[in-house]
Amino acid sequence: MSEQIIFHIDVNSAFLSWTALDRLSAGDKVDLRLIPSIVGGDTSTRHGVVLAKSIPAKAYGIRTGEPVVNAFRKCPNLVTAAPDHARYHEYSRQLIDFLADICPDLEQVSIDECYMDYTPISSKYSSPEAAAAHIKDSVYARFGFTVNIGISDRKVLAKMASDFKKPNLVHTLYSSEIAKKLWPLPVGQLFSCGHSSAETLKKLGICTIGELACADPGILEAHLKSHGLTLWDYANGRDDSAVITTQARAKGIGNSTTLSHDAVTAEDAHRVLLELSESVGIRLRSAHCMAESVCTEIKYSTFQSVSHQMVLDIPTASTDVIYRHACILFDELWNGAPVRLLGVRAARLVEEDTPVQLCLFDYEAPKSEKQQRLDAALDSIRARYGKDAIKRGSLLDSPKP
Repeated sequence: MSEQIIFHIDVNSAFLSWTALDRLSAGDKVDLRLIPSIVGGDTSTRHGVVLAKSIPAKAYGIRTGEPVVNAFRKCPNLVTAAPDHARYHEYSRQLIDFLADICPDLEQVSIDECYMDYTPISSKYSSPEAAAAHIKDSVYARFGFTVNIGISDRKVLAKMASDFKKPNLVHTLYSSEIAKKLWPLPVGQLFSCGHSSAETLKKLGICTIGELACADPGILEAHLKSHGLTLWDYANGRDDSAVITTQARAKGIGNSTTLSHDAVTAEDAHRVLLELSESVGIRLRSAHCMAESVCTEIKYSTFQSVSHQMVLDIPTASTDVIYRHACILFDELWNGAPVRLLGVRAARLVEEDTPVQLCLFDYEAPKSEKQQRLDAALDSIRARYGKDAIKRGSLLDSPKP
């Protein structure tokens, strides 16, 4: 593919969607996403601001950022929920880990949105639109919430495209489509054009993005300083910034999954841990890293979470080594109760060519080179034919996430 294609992936009403999922899993019969509802403020005093709103709430004119008391004036029957930022960060981490399994070239820009470079996975799909549709549908099947995906050859245009009609949709906004899709929109809908800037532009007779694109940059700079030139660039689709891949070395590499049915035996849990360890191992090797520690996380059906980590004798990127230690940690942690979620995380990452001190009595050392060749062969097959092209026999009947 001659030009870079960028996806902007944005969770639809993230805080509200994630709160709705937690409530449904706890037994609530009403989906907050389907009724006039908001997340934000103090549910008892109705103070604070709206952090997220449902589509039915939007129909009442409720806006993100407005006082909760104003939202209740517009819709007296509005249902409100308090935010749970710890849970939101967990949902965000799971989403980014999942997307990184599809394509590691990600740039997370907020808790609920990221950019993805389509180039590394372009050979696996018939078109960018097909890839985006697959990602969108996979996210919903895996997690139960929806995303919008914008596709473009420029980051700012991909961001604008993802803000088009919602929810659960894919939109394109290539440079060649600016005049048709972008320029007719009100200037206030341009990325980074706030209310104050939009009012200034309207006083200059600039009401649409197209009018902004054709305006004199000198006049814009005189009234809005350097921000006026930035808006002019964005209106013309000018943005040369690339996807800045998140460096996995900073925080480690991990994956977790919520099971469709609680795991009630160690054997069931170990199978899930093997699948998670494979994912972590593949990503470690792709990032040319090794891990000096492994962590296992358990969330019970009661939503109680526990985790424990272990420092390794020798840094590794081997699936088998990660899996073995993940199982040891699980067996130490598990209290016998039904398990709802399992996670495996590799931390304290080092470069793959970092010198290591081998122990004279380490029986693993003779196998390491053979294991590395095997892992490399499996990674090559998956890279060429897809991650499900080859599968361990023990995973064929594993519990489905």
